[in-house]
Amino acid sequence: MQINKISTFGELKEVGYQSKSIKNELRDNLIAAIKARKNSFTGIHGYETTVIPQLEQGILAKHNINLLGLRGQAKTKIARQLIELLDEYIPVVKGSEINDDPFNPISSYAKNQLNENGDATPITWLHRSKRFAEKLATPDVTVADLIGDIDPIKASNLKLSYADERVIHYGMIPRANRCIFVINELPDLQARIQVALFNILQEGDIQIRGFNLRLQLDLEFVFTANPEDYTNRGSIVTPLKDRIGSQILTHYPNDINISKTITKQEAQLTDSQKEHIHIPDFAHNLLEQIAIEARDNEYIDAKSGVSARLSISAFENLVSTAERRMLLAGEKQTQIRMSDFIGIIPAITGKIELMYEGEELGAEQVTLQLLENAIKSSYNATFPEIKKLTKKDEEQAHDHIINWFLEHEIDFIVDDNNQEYMSNLDKVEPAVEFVKKHLGQVEDKELYFYTDFIIWALSAFNKIDRISIDNKINFKDSFSNYINDL
Repeated sequence: MQINKISTFGELKEVGYQSKSIKNELRDNLIAAIKARKNSFTGIHGYETTVIPQLEQGILAKHNINLLGLRGQAKTKIARQLIELLDEYIPVVKGSEINDDPFNPISSYAKNQLNENGDATPITWLHRSKRFAEKLATPDVTVADLIGDIDPIKASNLKLSYADERVIHYGMIPRANRCIFVINELPDLQARIQVALFNILQEGDIQIRGFNLRLQLDLEFVFTANPEDYTNRGSIVTPLKDRIGSQILTHYPNDINISKTITKQEAQLTDSQKEHIHIPDFAHNLLEQIAIEARDNEYIDAKSGVSARLSISAFENLVSTAERRMLLAGEKQTQIRMSDFIGIIPAITGKIELMYEGEELGAEQVTLQLLENAIKSSYNATFPEIKKLTKKDEEQAHDHIINWFLEHEIDFIVDDNNQEYMSNLDKVEPAVEFVKKHLGQVEDKELYFYTDFIIWALSAFNKIDRISIDNKINFKDSFSNYINDL
C-alpha cells in the first residue's frame, strides 16, 4: 500500500509511520544524498567548494540560514532547491490551516479533531512541492501579514468572542508550518517586523493581538540579504542575526567558463535561434568578459554588484541582434559578428548602478567602454600583446595589418548580408593571415569572427580609427587621412 493513500490517523499508526521535524527531514535526506554521492543542488555552478559545503554544514547542524551576497548570485535559486531534500509526502490533519502533524497537533482545530475522532481522524498528504513559501521583504510588510491578526468577520459569522482562539486569522508564517519559509531581502523589513521574528526563531512562541499562543511551529527559515542594504536601506537587527544559525557568503563566478555555463543554462533561446545562428565560443568568452570588466570598473558601483542576469540578458540580445539581421537579409543562417555587440547595450544599461562620474559620462558610453575593455583583455589573452609605446624600428606582430590601413579603409554596414560581410573581411588579407598564423587552422565561421575581432581590437587599442554613423562602421588609419588632407 502506498503511504500517501492512507486516509486516517489509525491507518498511519498501523504502518509504523514516524513523524520528524522539517530540520531532521532535511538533515536525513542530505545524509542519504551525500552517501550516494548525489548532487543535491543541480544547476548551481561555481559554488562546489565554497557555498555548497557551507550550506550542507548548516543543514546538518539544523540551522536557519542567511544567504548574504550581491544581486544575481543565485541566492533564491538555492533556497528553492532545498525542497528536493524534503520527504516526498507528509501527513496533515485534514482541514488544518497550518499543516498540523497528526502526531503533534498544535492548533486548537487539530487537537479537537483528534480528541473527537481519535484514530478515525481524517488526514491528507502534502507534497514537498507545496512546502515552500516565499516573501519578498518590503517596507509595507506588517506583522499581520507574517504572523496573523484577529478576523472580525470570522468572529461575527461564528458568533465568537474576540477572546476565542478560533477568531485568529493566521499569517504567512503559521500557514507555512512544516515548510521552508524564505524571506528575500531581509534588511528591507522594518526593525519592528524583524523583532516579531525573534520568538518564532528561538522559542516558537507567537503573539497575535494579545493571544499568547504557544504554537511550536516547525519551520526551516532561509533568509537572503544584500550587504549593500546594511547601509543604504536598512539592516538586520543584531538580536535577529544572533538567532540565525549560519550566515553564508555567496559570490560571483571566479572563472569565465563557469560564467558561460550559467549563461547558457539560463538564457531563453528558441530552438530556431540555436539552429540558425552560429555563436563562436570566443564571442561568448568576450561577452562574459564584459561582465567581469563591469565588476571592476571605476564608473560602476561595486557595492551594488553586477548581476549574472547582465550576461544572460546580454547574451539573449546578442543572439536576437544577429537573428534580426538574418531576417532582414532573407537568409536562413548567420553567425555572430562584432557589430552585433552594439545590440547588447540596452541589456546592460539598466543593470548597472553608476557612480557620479559614470552618471556624468552616461550609461551608454560606460557600456561601450566596457566592450572596449573586454576586447582588450580578450585580445591580450589570445594574441601577441599590443604595446602602447615601442622603440624606434621595433616591429610588432600586428604592424602589417596597420600598414594595410595606411592605404585602405573598410566600411561595414550593420545589416550587411553574409556574403557582403565576408567579402569585406576577405579584403583585409593581413588580418586573415594574422589569425591563421596565431591560431592555426580554424573553421571559416570562426576565421571570419576572429578577423572581425582583430580589426575591432586594433581600434580599441587606438591603432586605427573606428567611426560609427547610424548603421555604418568605418575603419581607417587617421594619420594617413591627415597626410592626404595636407
